[in-house]
Amino acid sequence: MKRVVVTGLGALTPIGNTVEEYWNGLVQGRSGAALITKFDTTHFKTKFACEVKGFDPLQFFDKKEARKMDEYSQYALVVADEAVKDAGLVDDKVDPNRVGVIWASGIGGMYSFQEEVIAYGANNRNPRFNPFFITKMIANMASGLISIRYGFRGVNFAPVSACASATHALIDAFNYIRLGKAEVIIAGGSEAVVTEVAVGGFNAMKALSERNDDPATASRPFDADRDGFVLGEGAAALVLEEYEHAKARGAKIYAELVGTGATADAYHMTATHPEGLGATLAMTEVLREANLKPEEVDYLNVHATSTPIGDLSESQAIQKIFGENPERLHLSATKSMTGHLLGAAGAIEAVAGILAIQHNTIPPTINLQNRDERISPNLNLTPNVAVQTPVNVVMSNTFGFGGHNAIVAFQRV
Repeated sequence: MKRVVVTGLGALTPIGNTVEEYWNGLVQGRSGAALITKFDTTHFKTKFACEVKGFDPLQFFDKKEARKMDEYSQYALVVADEAVKDAGLVDDKVDPNRVGVIWASGIGGMYSFQEEVIAYGANNRNPRFNPFFITKMIANMASGLISIRYGFRGVNFAPVSACASATHALIDAFNYIRLGKAEVIIAGGSEAVVTEVAVGGFNAMKALSERNDDPATASRPFDADRDGFVLGEGAAALVLEEYEHAKARGAKIYAELVGTGATADAYHMTATHPEGLGATLAMTEVLREANLKPEEVDYLNVHATSTPIGDLSESQAIQKIFGENPERLHLSATKSMTGHLLGAAGAIEAVAGILAIQHNTIPPTINLQNRDERISPNLNLTPNVAVQTPVNVVMSNTFGFGGHNAIVAFQRV
């Protein structure tokens, strides 16, 4: 099997619109949550979200091009461009036939779908649909647009597994490269679902926080007063590359992707297994594939969305793998700052883990004021303040509706 390394990064998040801005937001413990600006929330139970700030598509696309794309695809192209430039792929003139794109979105073009259906109803059901409606809506279009932009003709598709989608994209890319089916793959995910339909739908299933009086503290993983997740939006891209190929062209190497795990809870449509069985199995598989012992992991970026059941079951799974008193393990829930980016979550959190290796710094879990007593006091949740410490191995957990579990591990080269 070939080795797989990370040679480029891109990020567009609620706390920063580039990789550098995102990392600064993480270490500063900045909350990206605020009152929603994209629509009138008067009749909604939840009135806030983690929106991307200051994004103007016309800074990146001409007006005609921008109108053909849903925002989730715009986000994808922007972060892919940052990552491709960071990796030097265009300058080094890599073989486009050996470069692929595996790009995830949990939902795809929800805004475009919503707008077209509303217009259809308002127009007495006269079918005057936008000719780009379908291509703006479908969840695989971002991967296609990235390949079209750069002429990358390798493997190209879009995994969809709810909030585990982007991590599954990384896992698929890892396997394609180590099997020799590609030399480089742009992998990641994007989501743009701060819409009436999404907020209303998640409110109906009682998944979202309703802390409207203080949005900045609403995402509070592991806190006894947590009341649901905060919806987020954005994207992140990773350039995954075969190790020898990267060395031959003198590429900068951030870290090596060394282990992956993908399992199912086989339990419930939305609730995680109460004992974290699927998560435990996935973490076990990651360590086995990476040939790592639990005590060798320095940092675990937890899924921890700030839901009452999910955070508790994940903590129990972590205890099963790492024990009550892990010697070196730091945990943190960066969703406390970014909110939950659904299908893009695994990508931005993988970037957070890789940057933790680069900077030997653990981002904090903010808003942790009243720790849930049911969560072991011996688990180091890195409360509220970033910690500087040697970081050589990181893991990133992502779990999705449907019982999907996807986990990756990165190691310093």
